Amino acid sequence: MRADRLVSLVLLLRQRGRLSAGTLARELEVSTRTVLRDIEALSAAGVPVYAERGRHGGFALLPGFRTELTGLNHDEALALLTAGSGCGLGPALASALRKVADALPDSHRALAGDAAQRFLVEPQTDLLSRRTVTEQIPAATLTEVRRAVLAGHRLRIHYAATGQPPAWRTIDPIGLVTVRDRGYLLATRDGADRTYRLARIHAAEELPEPARRPGRVDLDRAWRERCARFLSDDHIAVEVHVDPARRDELLTTAVAVRAETPGPDGRLRLQVTYQDLRHAVWALWQLGPAAEALTPPALRAALHDRAAALAATYRDPPQKPARPPGPRRFRRADGPAQAARQGQPLNESRPPSS
Repeated sequence: MRADRLVSLVLLLRQRGRLSAGTLARELEVSTRTVLRDIEALSAAGVPVYAERGRHGGFALLPGFRTELTGLNHDEALALLTAGSGCGLGPALASALRKVADALPDSHRALAGDAAQRFLVEPQTDLLSRRTVTEQIPAATLTEVRRAVLAGHRLRIHYAATGQPPAWRTIDPIGLVTVRDRGYLLATRDGADRTYRLARIHAAEELPEPARRPGRVDLDRAWRERCARFLSDDHIAVEVHVDPARRDELLTTAVAVRAETPGPDGRLRLQVTYQDLRHAVWALWQLGPAAEALTPPALRAALHDRAAALAATYRDPPQKPARPPGPRRFRRADGPAQAARQGQPLNESRPPSS
């Protein structure tokens, strides 16, 4: 925390010039004595901060002083600044990015700042005017989870598993993983590996006792292992040829993509995973002839049966329903033809009128 406060103190002096110890204390939410100790620490570290006595005195930096990240090239600076356009970034990260921007060398700051305005990452609406769904995680819940992970404390979560009502459980957090704007908490429960979706944690409480977890962890390896176990349980592996123009649409419905290689006729050959046979049938049916399932045979048979049933439905043009017969109406017979249509003999003469 002190390192962050020292950086904030330098930035305050850079941005606002001379400030009194009392003003710095209020801005940093610490005591005046703490500010004085921080000023001494900065001076000892070589930061050119000096004090001015008198009624309008205070602390200031020598003119022209900057905290530069001299080892940062243009592409690295641009990557940091454009990262702020992503989804789900909290106030702490936004503040950190502002500090990085302030510390950039003059040669990079203007160019990178202008370039960052030319990138938009993950907007809420795509070209098809479909609004993307971003997981909403309460800030208080995420803060408790993050604190427990970093402090190495146990955690109580009110979690809603798929198809089950929310329930409290005590876990040992290991780390946080973000994949495609979805957050996951890797943990153990009673010694068994568990993976929790952050969006399904309704509430969280950091506990004082230490978590039962190893001191060091390879989070990337742990995530790969859990993904492999997840995909091997009750999932179906599918090999499919797909039109490159519909590739992204296919990937949005798949649980995972195992491999991708060029296929025949300009198509792509993909190995993907779906939750079950029903899920695979539904997903590939959306693509019509743009995708062909190669394996497993059960999937091909299910798609064939569905296509055959649809073809049978549309084999013949629709028949118009027959109109029900209505009451017959006749006009007065004016001649032999009319009389014949009304059932009168042709040689029957009409009686003379009296």
